[in-house]
This record gives sequence, structure tokens and C-alpha cells, in this order.
Amino acid sequence: MATQKLMLLTTCSILLFSLSTIATEKAASKPMGPVFIFGDSTVDVGTNNHLKNCTAKANHPYYGIDYTRSKPTGRFSNGLNSADTIVTLLGGYKRSPPPFLALLKNCSNFTAKLLHGVNFASGGSGLYKETGKDTFGTVVSLEEQIQQFAMVQGNITALLGDSKGQLLLQDSIYIISIGSNDIMSYVFTHHVTPELFIANLTTTYAIHLKNLYSLGARKFGLISVPPIGCCPIARSYSPVGDCAKEPNDLASAFYTPFESLLQNLSSTLEGFKYSLGNAYNMTMNIIEKHFGFKDVKAACCGNHTQQGISDCKKGGYLCPNRDDYLFWDAYHPSQAAAKLAADALVFGEDPEFVTPINFSTLRTA
Repeated sequence: MATQKLMLLTTCSILLFSLSTIATEKAASKPMGPVFIFGDSTVDVGTNNHLKNCTAKANHPYYGIDYTRSKPTGRFSNGLNSADTIVTLLGGYKRSPPPFLALLKNCSNFTAKLLHGVNFASGGSGLYKETGKDTFGTVVSLEEQIQQFAMVQGNITALLGDSKGQLLLQDSIYIISIGSNDIMSYVFTHHVTPELFIANLTTTYAIHLKNLYSLGARKFGLISVPPIGCCPIARSYSPVGDCAKEPNDLASAFYTPFESLLQNLSSTLEGFKYSLGNAYNMTMNIIEKHFGFKDVKAACCGNHTQQGISDCKKGGYLCPNRDDYLFWDAYHPSQAAAKLAADALVFGEDPEFVTPINFSTLRTA
């Protein structure tokens, strides 16, 4: 059995879809409030680079090989990740807003830069405050990310005034991709029944969303947990490379109460709007039908085997055409997969993959 460290950084959010669901609309052009991004390694654009005691980092080759000048930025990708590709299609961005901790280091223009959005996501983190910390040292949990956003909210309202500041925050979109690490941590502990774990996880998510709402958030673009048992690292436990059943079952089971929670919040909290991407359905659809990917099982960066489970680092195996691979490393999707994900989330119309509206509609709501 592999160690918990091997499994916990999963968050292999593949977020894929049937190509027939992509609409042909162009990116939104109307000026909107900024974008604020929360979550784990699927949307981390360099937060963990600034954490001294964190071992969950992607600031070394071959990460970023397809980024500008092949720069490893801290994204767990060969290039751009889902945070980048989503905001690009929403309009007004070339890539994700910078990490909060990077902005904090440059205090001279801190407040003004906040008006263009912030990324708080931290690889290895989860809905629970303790998730990832025993394994990776310092990571920024969702609770702590929201505390950082409270500082941002305070600075924005101080700069613009309370009324204008609140209007800006209410017109902003809040993208959240998290939960996979919590599930993988549970797989190794089983401290409660699966049913109670899912209920507790949903309750915890509700607390976080209400806290963001109290700080002015109204438009939530949410990405559910994908079939993390189909990551290359999870497949490696099977003699024939099958997906791991337990984490997939938990990811699937979490979707229904999560959707019910959002429906409840939208009916009880004035102005609460949401778009929910069903990462589980999107991912399984592409794994079953491929849609242009030549390999939907192995990692591009790592061992040159079906599983591809070794570390992604300079000197190791690197596939020659990253766009052929669904997975970049043992846990995370490739840049090509992230682009497909963004199209589905921002412009998709199939309720099997995004509901009740897509991210583009949410943006202008």
C-alpha cells in the first residue's frame, strides 16, 4: 500500500465533457467585478511557493514546460490550469489573478491590485482545516483562505467606501474547487461511517459558503469532486490499472447533498446565485469516450508506464506531446484538459455537466 502522502495531493480535477456540449459563444466582454479563486492544487497558481514548510510545490521543472519561457510557476500543470482557462473565457484576464501571498509581499500597491482579483488556492488543502497539514506541512485551508479574503474585503471597502465596495464584491464571481484531499484523507482514516463523513463534509462546506456570503460574495462558481480514483496514482494500485472504487464512490456520493445544499442556500440567502460543475460526470465521460486524447490513464510526466506514478521532475520521463494526455502528472490534468474543462464550465448547456446555469451566465447574472 502506498503512503498517505502519495494519495493526498490527488485533486486530479479533470473536469471534462462531451464535445457536443460546447457552445460557440465568445468570452463575456461586459466589464464586471473581479474574480476571486479558492481551492486546492487544481487552481493554485503559486500560493504554495510562499509557504516555508510546505512540501506540496510545483516550482520546479518539468512543471510549467508549456508556460511562457517554460517557467515553473507553482501551477500543478505543464502550463495553465483550470483557474487560468476559466477566467480567460469569462473575459478580462489573460490568466488567473495572482496569489494573495504574492500580492501581500508587495504592499506598495496592494489595495489597488486587489481590485483586479485574487487567487487564494493552496495545493494539498481541503474543506477541513487539518487536511493536508500532517502530510505536506503548511498549506492554506479553505477556512484560512476565507480569512485572507476578509482582509481583501476590508481593503476594498476602505478604498472605495462601504457602499461601492459592497457593490463591487457582490458583482464579483467566486470560483471554488476543493474537496478531493478531504476524501482521500478519509480513505486512509475511516474515522466515521461514509454516510456521516459525507454529511459532515457538506455541513462544513455550508459554513464556508455562508462565511463568504457574509463578506459580500453572491455569485459562486463551484466545481465538484471528480472521480479521483481514476488518477494515475490511484490506478496504480490495481493490477490491471482500473480506477479505485472507494474514492470514486465517495466523490460521486458527495455531489447530491452538495447540490441540495446549494439549492437551499439560493432559496434562503437573498441574492445567492451559483453554477455547479459536475466534475464527476464530465471526467467519466471523457475517460470513456476519449474525445481526442490518446491516453486517458497514464501520466505525461513521470514513469513511462501505464500508471506513470513517479515524481514529475527534471531528468524523469516526459511525454513528447502533452496535448495527447489527459493527465499531466500522477494527480493533475494537463493544460489541454484544463482548456476543455473551462469550455464546459463557462459555455456548456448540458445540465449533466453544469447546472442550473453555466459560469458565463452566472458572471452576467
